[in-house]
Amino acid sequence: TVIIVEEHRPVPLWRHVMAGTRRYDLFVYDQESLVNAGLEQIVRDEVRNERMGGGRQHNGRRPRSAHTPWRSDAIDRLARDGLLPSIYFLFSRAGCDDAVKQCMNAGLKLTSQSERVTIRAAALEATQNLPPGDLAALGYEEWLAGLERGISAHHAGLLPLFKEVVEDLFQQGLLKVVFATETLALGINMPARSVVLEKLVKWNGEMHVNLTPGEYTQLTGRAGRRGIDIEGHGVVLWHPGLDPRALAGLASTRTYPLKSSFQPSYNMAVNLVSRIGHHAAREILETSFAQFQADRSVVGLATSLRKHEDALEGYREAMQCHLGDFEEYAQIREDANRREKDLTRDAAGQRREAAFTSLRALRVGDIFIIPGGRRSGPVVVLDPGSSNPRDEPRPMVLTADRQVRRISTVEITAPVEAIAKIRIPKGFNARNAQSRRDLAASLRDLTADLSHERTRRKSSGDDAEVLEMRARIRHHPCHGCSDREQHARWAERYMRAKREIRDLEQRVEGRTSSIGRRFDQVCEVLSELGYLTNSGGTAKITPPGKMLMGLYTESDLLAGQCLREGTWRGLSAPELAGAVSAIVYESRRSEDDESPRLPGGAVREALREMAAIWGMVHDAEARHGLSITRPLDAGFVWAMHRWASGATLQSILDSTDLTAGDFVRWTRQVIDVLGQVSVALESDDPMRFTAYEAVDAINRGVIAYTSQLE
Repeated sequence: TVIIVEEHRPVPLWRHVMAGTRRYDLFVYDQESLVNAGLEQIVRDEVRNERMGGGRQHNGRRPRSAHTPWRSDAIDRLARDGLLPSIYFLFSRAGCDDAVKQCMNAGLKLTSQSERVTIRAAALEATQNLPPGDLAALGYEEWLAGLERGISAHHAGLLPLFKEVVEDLFQQGLLKVVFATETLALGINMPARSVVLEKLVKWNGEMHVNLTPGEYTQLTGRAGRRGIDIEGHGVVLWHPGLDPRALAGLASTRTYPLKSSFQPSYNMAVNLVSRIGHHAAREILETSFAQFQADRSVVGLATSLRKHEDALEGYREAMQCHLGDFEEYAQIREDANRREKDLTRDAAGQRREAAFTSLRALRVGDIFIIPGGRRSGPVVVLDPGSSNPRDEPRPMVLTADRQVRRISTVEITAPVEAIAKIRIPKGFNARNAQSRRDLAASLRDLTADLSHERTRRKSSGDDAEVLEMRARIRHHPCHGCSDREQHARWAERYMRAKREIRDLEQRVEGRTSSIGRRFDQVCEVLSELGYLTNSGGTAKITPPGKMLMGLYTESDLLAGQCLREGTWRGLSAPELAGAVSAIVYESRRSEDDESPRLPGGAVREALREMAAIWGMVHDAEARHGLSITRPLDAGFVWAMHRWASGATLQSILDSTDLTAGDFVRWTRQVIDVLGQVSVALESDDPMRFTAYEAVDAINRGVIAYTSQLE
C-alpha cells in the first residue's frame, strides 16, 4: 500500500470576511500566519461599543452589529465584485427558505432576460409530467419566480426533482445564488466561484456547536470551478462574537482525522455466516479500518496504565501505618461509603419507578399536584403520552398559569395521584390562548382549597451492613492513629489509582478485537432468536435467517420478527404501508409535541404488537450488551396510510408538518422496505401480493415521477 499526500489545490482559494459592505482578506497577502489588521480593528471597535452601552438593547437582546451585512447587500456586493455564482450556506432548512423570500422582497434580480427565458423553459420541461394539483401543493410558482431571479434554496426538504433542476441550472451558471444547508457540500457536483458562510456555528440536533476545521474546509472547498475560475473565494460574514484569529485557525488547518463508523449489523451477519462461515467472517472484520483505529487507541491507554501502576506503588508506601494494616482499614471505609451510596441510589431508583407507574396511570382530565420545585402546583392532563410501557411517561399538562408542556420523572421524583378530574372540552386546542385560559381558570377554581406536602425520603442510616462496617472501622487499630487522616489522604489516592487501573484494563480489553467481539454479540442475539444455529461448533443459518438475508433496512431484525410473528398478516395495502413506515421513519419532532395522529382499527393493533416485538428485541440485545434496534416512530403512519388510500398530496402536506422533500424521501424508503418484504416472503404467500399492492398504491404522482429519475 502506498500513501499519497497532496496539498496542492488546482484552483487557489482566497479567504475573506465581509464586514458592512467591505470585503476584507482574512490574511495579510501571502502570509497565512498573520491576520488582517483591519479585522483586528473591527474587534476592538465592537468591544469599545459594548463597553459604552451600545452592546445591549432595553429588551436584553444583543443588537445587530453595524458590521453585519444584510443578505441582499452581501449578495449585491459579490455580484459587483464578479464573485457569482455563489453557494450561501445556512444551517437550517427554514433559514434557506426565508433567505430566498428576503432576497425576493428586497427586489434582488441577478439574471438577464435571456437567462430568465432559459430558466423558465428548463423548469417547465422538468415538471411537465407532474399533476397540476401536486405542483400547486409544492409551491411551484413561488419556486419558479425565485429561479427566474437567479435565486433558490437547496436542502433535504425540497422535492428531489426541484433539487435536480437547481443543480443543473447552477452548473450552467444560470442560477447565481443558492442558499443551502451543509448537506450540499457532500457528494454533489455544484462548484461555485464563491462560498458564503453566514455563521461559524451550527445546530447538530442537540445543541449549537462550532464548525470543525474539516467542516469549514468541506464547505469552502466548493469555491473555485476547475477549468472555469482562476481562483475561488470563501467569504465569512461578520457577526457579533466572530474571532478572526479563531477563523484563521479553521482556515489554516491542513489535516483532519477520519473516524470509522462501521459496525456489524444483523443482515450483514447472516449473509457473512451463510457465505464464508462465522470464523472467516470474524477474521475479515478484524482487518477492517474500524478495528485498526480501535487498536491504535490502545497504545495510549497502555502507556497511561503503566503510569498508574508506577504511582500505585508510591501511594501504598506512603500510607503505611505503624499500628496496623492501613490498606485494610481504608478498604473498609471505602466499602462503607460505597454501600451508603448504593442505598441512596437504590432508594432513588425505587422512587423513580413509583413515579413512572403513577405518571403512566394518569388519564386525560386528571388533576394532580407537582409537589415541589420551580414549577410546583396543580396541573391537568391533556395527553397521557405514549401507551408503550417501555417508553418514559411524559404526559402533556396545562398548568394553572396557562402553560402547556410535557413533564417527566426528572421533575416528578415521587409518586403522584389524581386528586380530581375535569372534563376537557370537545375540540380543545392547546395552541389556542382562549382555550388555555378557560381551562386554567377551571383548574384554579377546583384546586383553590387544596394543599400538598412533600414526600419524606427514608434514611438509610440504620442499614445493618453499614452499621457493622462502621463498627469495624471504630475498632480497627489504625482508627486510633494520630496521623490517620494523613494516611487516609494517601489511601484515597491509592484507591482512586486502583479504580482507574481497573477501568483502563477494561478499556484496553474492550478495544482489542472490539469489532470481532461485536460481531460475536450480534450472532449471539441471532442465535437466541432462532436466525442462527450451532451445529457441531459451526454456526449455520436457519430458514428465518435466510429470510433475514433479504432485509437490509436499518431495523432489519425488527422487520424480520414482525414477519415471523405474522404481525402484518391480514392488513390491507394502506394498513401495511402505514405499519411498515413505523420502522422506517425518524421524526424531527421535539419530544414536547403531541402524540402522533394514527389511523384506527387494524393499524393500531399492529403497532401495539410491533411495540411488544421491539421490546423483546431490545431485551435480547441488552442481555448481550448491544443496543442496535431503535424504537418505533409512528410519526409517518397516518400520512402514509392516507397516501396509500388515495389522498392528494395537498391534503397531506396541509395536515402535517412534513415538507414535500421529506414526504417523498420517507415514502421512497417505505417502498424500498416493502420491496424487501416481498422478496423475503415465499412466492405463494398472500402477504407478498399485499406488499406489491401497497407499492402500487403509494408509487404514484410525484412519488412515481421521482422514482423514474433515479
